[in-house]
Order: sequence, then structure tokens, then C-alpha cells
Amino acid sequence: MKRYLLLILALAFVVPSKAQFAVSANKHYLLKDGKPFFWLGDTAWELFHRLNREEADRYLKHRSEQGFTVVQAVALAELDGLNTPNVYGEKPLIDNDPTKPNEKYFKHVDYIINKAKEYGINIALLPTWGDKLFKSSWGVGPEVFTVGNAEVYATWLAKRYQNYTNIIWVLGGDRQPRGEADMAVWRAMGEAIMKATAGKAIITYHCQPNQLGSAEWFGSESWFAFNMFQNGHCRDTPVYDKIFSSYSSTPVRPVLDGEPIYEDHPVCFNVNDLGTSSAYDVRKYAYLDLFSGAFGHTYGCHDVWQMYNPKVAPLNGPHMYWYDALDLPGAKQMNLVRQLMESHPMLDRVPDQTILNESNNGPADRIQATRGKDFLYVYTAAGQPFTVIAGKISGDKLNAYWFDPRSGKVTTLEPVSNKQNNRYTPPSTGYGQDWVFVLDDASKQYKML
Repeated sequence: MKRYLLLILALAFVVPSKAQFAVSANKHYLLKDGKPFFWLGDTAWELFHRLNREEADRYLKHRSEQGFTVVQAVALAELDGLNTPNVYGEKPLIDNDPTKPNEKYFKHVDYIINKAKEYGINIALLPTWGDKLFKSSWGVGPEVFTVGNAEVYATWLAKRYQNYTNIIWVLGGDRQPRGEADMAVWRAMGEAIMKATAGKAIITYHCQPNQLGSAEWFGSESWFAFNMFQNGHCRDTPVYDKIFSSYSSTPVRPVLDGEPIYEDHPVCFNVNDLGTSSAYDVRKYAYLDLFSGAFGHTYGCHDVWQMYNPKVAPLNGPHMYWYDALDLPGAKQMNLVRQLMESHPMLDRVPDQTILNESNNGPADRIQATRGKDFLYVYTAAGQPFTVIAGKISGDKLNAYWFDPRSGKVTTLEPVSNKQNNRYTPPSTGYGQDWVFVLDDASKQYKML
């Protein structure tokens, strides 16, 4: 009997563990529940605003099956998110007052976040799109935020979700702060979220394209956990240089591209002259960003971010409804990115162009390298040959592979010596013929995909 009483007492003090996000010890990666976390994001800005529960379930289930781990969505949505109600006729704020959130609207947000958790998806949650602070040259607003009501709203929202284990916070919403007054509003939100979550929140800021990412304004803030870039939806922008610069800067923080070119998007918003982006465009950014030091990557689809459907007006020429766009080639190929990155140790990986003789090509035919202690990856954007310098990783004998980022097919090559430089020519070359080369220490017996 005494034994059973001791067991009961012991169980009474067992508190169920809650997975929490944290920054890794080397400050370059994110962890969840103490384990390396690969951010494979999808952009679904209008998720809460335009989808009903059945549609949201369909979307989340599909993206989960495709390997996505993060979905970026906005509580006060971009596309007239305050005055156009959600599919159930609810607006997010009463009288457009941030201190008066509408419980019925946020019950729908609750449902979607909980459903995402069921599918193993984390929500990168934007409390508001930036036009609710200032409209700039686009966006309908209205401008409703001040320092005071931003703190109240962010506190309410953070307390509502303080026990959720699948939320990462993203302030901003496609805006550069115009000065101290704007920064004060975002700062009030960040500080309120940290206070309401007892310092456990992971927070970043989503800005427009710039040289330093969101760290330009918030790099010194205690609540600012990782740096985020956007590239402006243009083709062959050297964002990899910005990623590497951020990776190498102090204070050290994780970094990623939170809005690269979307698939099926007018390139540079100029479809007449530049056409529409392809799967090649989106996967090229993924590999170049990751190999330059990003801890994860966000994919986007022009038809999906706006949840384009027969009942809403199109924005910037989407070609299909969101549910038909879920299986575009680039979306499917993102899981191949994740599988490759998770096939070898994640936390000791560093960007390293000294692996290569050919390290200064421009973005169209860029060759980018990254390595861990006992493996390395080389991405050649147009199938150009390259030379790998010996001794950059451990091992006398190295296993070698070609990885096809279009299909995921792995071709095993003959092992090579780590005591001599080796030159490699990809299986094909030219526009759209990108390849990933893998070398690893044969003694580690890593398993490719």
C-alpha cells in the first residue's frame, strides 16, 4: 500500500511538458522542445480572414502532408481585414478599436491554430498587417494603432495564446518603420507579448526589402529573437549576401528569408516584361538562402497567400484558385529541401564559400556551399562545374552524391579521398538545371533520402 501511495504522490508532481521554441546555444538556429527545428514555412496571410473551417482544415492537412512545419498568417488581415468580415460575418475588432477584440472572430482563429497543431504545423502569427499602423502607398487600413492601444491589444492576444505551443510571433506586416513613432508602436507590442508570456515568446518582425532585414530597426531589442528578410518578388536578387551578412553580424541571431519570390507571381510585379515566377525561381532562393546561413525558409504561392477563390477579387493576376495551386511543382519540391537539410546534423552547419574554388558567381549561375563538421552541401544554380577543396570536413574517405532538387532522386558516386581537391561536373547544365552535391564522412554512415 505504501508503494502505491508513493507512486500516486510522484505522479501528482509530474507536469506535462510543453514544447517551447528557443534559440540554439550557438544562436544560429531554432529549437522546439530542445530539438533542432527546421522552419519550412508557407505564406497564408489571408488564412483566418478568407477560409471557413472546412477549407482551413483542407489547407492545413495538405500542407502538413507536403512537409511544411510553419504557416505564416495574420490576425488583422491585409486585404481590408478590418471592414470586410470573415466568412462567418465577423470582423476582428468592435468599432475598429484594438482594445475591443471580437470574441466570435477570434474563436475562428483559435480553431485554425488548434487544427494546425493537430497537423504538426506551427503558426507564425502576425497580430496585424502593417497598414493598420500606416497605409503607405498601398493598403486600405484604416490606421488604428497607437502605442497605448497596441500594448493593450498585444497583451490580450498574447495572454489568449500564452499556453499554445505552436506559435511564433511576427510583428510588422510588410512595412518599414518611418521613424521613432512607428518603432514605438511595434516596440510596445513586442514588450507586451514578452511580458504576457513570461518571456517565453519567440518574436521577429516582417519588413519590406532592405539591406539589413528587420534587424535594422529592432536588432537591439531584447524581444527580437531572429532576423527576417523579404526580397521583393524579383528574380535573381542576391539575398544570399544579405543572409550571410546577417549570419555574421553581432549580436548573433538566427536569420531567414520570410518572403522570397512567390511561385506563380508576376516577377518584380511586371508580368508583361518579366513573366511569372516558376518552381525554379522559388527553389533557387531556398537553397541559396539556406546555404548562406539561414536556419529555415519560407515558400509562398501567389494564388495561395491571398486565398484566391471565386468569391473574392483577384490581386495582381493570380492564375488559379488557392485549392488548385496547392500542388504546384515548387510547393512539392519544398519538402525535398527539408529532407535534405534534416538528413545531416543541423546545428553545427555553417556557410562556407572557402569550400569552393568557384565562389563569386552571380545569382543566375551561383554556386553556394555550406558544411557541418563531417558533411558538406554545394548548390550549383545552373549546373556549373566546381572544385571542392580537400580537408574541409572530417574523414579520410568521403561518400559522394548528386541530389536532384526537382525530383529528390539521389545518385551515388564513387567514394573519394579527403586528401585531394576534387572537381565535379553536374549531370546537366543550363537554365533550370540546378543540382545539389553532397559529401560526407563515410565513417558516419549517414543515410541520404
